[in-house]
Parts: sequence; C-alpha cells; structure tokens
Amino acid sequence: MLAQIQREIAEDPYYGNNFDNSGQRFVAWYLRRVLLRDDAQTRDDITDGPNDKEIDAVIVDDEDQRVVVIQGKFITAGQVDGGPIQEVLTAWLRLQKLDALQKDCNERLKKKIEAVRQALDEDYRVEFELLTTGTLTEAATKDLATFTEQIAEFDDFSASLHLIDTDMLAARLAEAENSVLPSLEHTVTLDPSKIFSASFSNASTVVAVLPLSECLKFPGIADGRLFAKNVRQSLGSNNKVNRALKQTIHGERVRDFMFYHNGITAICDSMTLSPDRTKLKLKGVSVVNGCQSLNTIYACSERVRAPEAKDAHILFRFNEIKDRGFGDRISINTNSQSAVKQRDLRSNDRVMVGLKRAFETRYPNGAFLTKRGDVAPADKTPELVLDASLFGKCAMAWHAQRPNISYQENKVFDEYYKTLFRTGYPPENMAALNGWIQAIDKAWLNLNINNELRAGRSYVKYHVLFAVSSLISAVNKQPQAVVAPSATAKALESASEILSMAATCVENAMQNSLIQTQTAGKVFSPQNWLKSNASWQGETLVAATQAGMLSGFQTGPGLIERMKAPPSAFTPRWSAE
Repeated sequence: MLAQIQREIAEDPYYGNNFDNSGQRFVAWYLRRVLLRDDAQTRDDITDGPNDKEIDAVIVDDEDQRVVVIQGKFITAGQVDGGPIQEVLTAWLRLQKLDALQKDCNERLKKKIEAVRQALDEDYRVEFELLTTGTLTEAATKDLATFTEQIAEFDDFSASLHLIDTDMLAARLAEAENSVLPSLEHTVTLDPSKIFSASFSNASTVVAVLPLSECLKFPGIADGRLFAKNVRQSLGSNNKVNRALKQTIHGERVRDFMFYHNGITAICDSMTLSPDRTKLKLKGVSVVNGCQSLNTIYACSERVRAPEAKDAHILFRFNEIKDRGFGDRISINTNSQSAVKQRDLRSNDRVMVGLKRAFETRYPNGAFLTKRGDVAPADKTPELVLDASLFGKCAMAWHAQRPNISYQENKVFDEYYKTLFRTGYPPENMAALNGWIQAIDKAWLNLNINNELRAGRSYVKYHVLFAVSSLISAVNKQPQAVVAPSATAKALESASEILSMAATCVENAMQNSLIQTQTAGKVFSPQNWLKSNASWQGETLVAATQAGMLSGFQTGPGLIERMKAPPSAFTPRWSAE
C-alpha cells in the first residue's frame, strides 16, 4: 500500500504543484483517491501548515450531514506512538471552542471553521479520522481505544474516531475504485455451525450469526451505498435508538448484543455459499433493514475490534431476490417495527408516481428515477434520464428561486415536498430543467469561477441554474416572475454563452459579499455564503445589471432574441419560506 501511494504521488504532478510536503500530499492522495474529492475540493479541504492546530483537512459534507476532521501521519517505516492520538484529542477539544480556535489558526482553517460552525448548529455528526501508513504501538492502541470511548460518550460534543491504517486504506481504496459500478459485491466469512440456509419459489435465504467485527468489512457503510435500497439513511448517532445501541456496545454486557437486537436484513441479486459453508459471496448486496445498526457499529469500530467484544454477535438474514418489486416490499415491511417518516417513502407517493408516469409517457426513451439506487435501463437516452432528487433541487433553484436551499435533500423531500412536487407539472419543464443542469455539469470545468466556488460544486451548480432563470427574467423585463423551463429551448441551444454569464453573476455576487465582510472585520466563508439568502439576493442584482448591458455587446442582440419568452410563460415564484 505504501509503495502504491508513493508511486502515485510521484507520477501525478498535481501533488507536487499544489502541496508543499509529503504529509500534505499523502492527505491529498487520500482525499482524491479514497474519498473521491475532485482537485478543487481537495485543495480547499487541506488545512495543514503553520497554525493548523493539529487539523490537516476538514470536509463539511452536507449530503451526509457530517463534518470529517482528518489528521494524517505519513511515515515510510516504523511504528506510530501516542503523539498523533494526542493531536486528535487536541483538535477535538479545540473544536468545542470555535471562537478561540479561529483567532490564531491559519487562513484556510479560519474559512473552514465558519462552515463547521453552521454545520454543528444543524446537528451534523463529527467524525475524526486518524490516517497513517504506520502501525500503532501497543500503548498507542490502548490510548486509541480509551479516547474513542471518551469522545463517543461525551454529551456536549460527541464524535466518532476511526483509525485508517494501511489495511483500512487498501479496503477503502478498493471500495472507491468500484464505486462507479451499479452494485456492491462482498464475501462474508461464516461459522458453519451458526448458519441456516433454505430455498423458496421466489427467493433463497441464508440466516447467519456474525461477529460484530465482521460488520466492519461490508463496503458502502460510510458513504451510504450499502443502504441504497433502504427506505432511509442513517439518522445520526444522537438518535434515541442509536444511542442505546452504542451504550450496549460500550457496556460491560456487549457479548449479549445479539439478544437485544432484532437482526439485519440484506437482499442481493445473487449469492453463492461455498461447499464448506464458510464463505458467502454476495453480488448486488444492499441492506434494507439495519442501516442505523451498521452505522452505529461502524462508529464504534475500535470498541468492536477490542478483546471485550470478541464474543459479540449479530443476526443477519441474506435474501437472494430476483423480483425487484418484491425487494422493495421487503425493504418497507422489515422497517415497519419503527416509525418510517413520510419523506422516506416519497417514491410511492401518488404525486411522485404521477410525475413518473407523465414523464415516461411523454418521453418513452426517458426515465424518471424515484427510488434510491434506481438505475435507468441501458436503452434509455441519457439526456432524458432524470432523478427525482435532482429534479426537486432544480425546482427549488428555478421555481422557488432559493438555490441556497437546494443542497438540503431532507428539506426538498420533507418541508418543501408539496411545494416542489406538483400534480400536473409538465414533463417538458422537467426535461428542460434536466437539460440545463446537464449543460452546467458539462461546462463546469470551463466556467469562469474561482477555486473556492469550484470546490463547492454541489452548491454552486444550483446557484448557476438560478442565475440562468434570473437572467432570462431580466431580459424579458419580468424581474418578479419565473419563466417556464420549457420556454427556454432556444436559450438552451446557446447554453455556453448564457452559462458563462450566469457563472459571472455568482462570482461577482460572492466577491461583493467578500469585500463587505472583510470591511466589517469578519471572516468570510464561501460555503456559508452559498447557504445564505445574501447569495441569491446578490446574484439577482448582478443578473439585472448584466441583462441591462447585453444590448451594448456585439453578440448581445442575438443572445437577447434567443432568451426571449412570451409573457404567458412567466408565473410567480413558488413560495419556499
């Protein structure tokens, strides 16, 4: 593993051109290759350097609602003592006092702290990762186990800590390299004396008792891919049930865990039990009941590996299911023992089903994907494949004119669901929104925005989409109204020019806010600005100014003509406040 890391860092000029030392390059390698951060995000995530306060990188992940704090130790030989663990402890203590930390840390970390502050206000979970190519000494291993328990149990600022050593690096790298595949594969190690298998007309089943430590080996826990067919994702470590699970794992009677737990249900496309019944090979595996449990076990990974937990087990049911509908019913019914919020089951809502039917009737070669983990058939036209989550986020930016909320999927499917998903919404509008967001994705690397905005792609692309609608409204002198996406077909043909203007709107609006914030003697956080009302307000003003200047440019009149839409195409914005 070490040789591979050294080789890849040496062969790729990105690392030498952007980072000063081997420690930074190692963390950057992990961010790019394992966590799949892009180049701009990686530069933005790295905080290592003078006054980094023992924090080498910070990721504020709004999609999974977590803050990841990374401390890296790149060594070519030998063991790692307790020093790095003390550095993580120091970082944990400092994050509890953000104001004091921000006063004397470096500029990169100052900006991250503003984003961390807002994330903690929104109850994001905190995950520390100790990243090393060395081996912990025996004393350091004991310190790690003690510290892991302490920070997990601390009421005011609980967190989880994961040791990412060479073995874990290899496993995570393999998982990352397979992340583009439509399904997960995994081989489970079994105790032949603790399994039962049976075949039925519509399914095959293997019931097995597994050590808790075997759960840590499943791919797709950290990024949620293992739960793609579950009706919900992790509810976080502060959920009442998850707190009780954690207390059992850390308690004296951890060996009794299985008797307090109902078990985990997984479905897969196929499974093969070895002749000696010691291996179960799974293809297309997904856990449909047990997301909370596996995430909690994962968060307690060091305790699960400890000698005290060697006799702790959990019951697993593996079902080979050929009928996808049957698999969906298993997912819903196995979760019925605890309350499933309505937002978890939106894929079966009559409005969602109606939108899917209308879109796929209008576009037989297209697909509207309503379920997590859905993959469009190979014969569908990629330009006409639209995910329900993406549609909701686009509608928030375009119709509700609030791109600063678009990134919050939980709000899209809960608080604003009835606003955004409407019976009778034209399929042509859905297709047009999809066309614009795909055009933004294709033009992304060529958009004239700074590196800080480029690092926030998951937010910024909805701001660019909003700016497009604002420009078209301004050109048509309809500043208080929103154009129907389907009425922008001619504008979409000139997407490159319009997207360039839209990106400039976002860039200029941010620079204006940056100047105002610095003039007031405050720290400016691009990530927090993109989540604020100030972002769309500033972008609206810049869009109006740009639209007013268009006629004075040589290509302006032609572009104005393509951006024109009839008055009947404009309607009031959808309220999202």
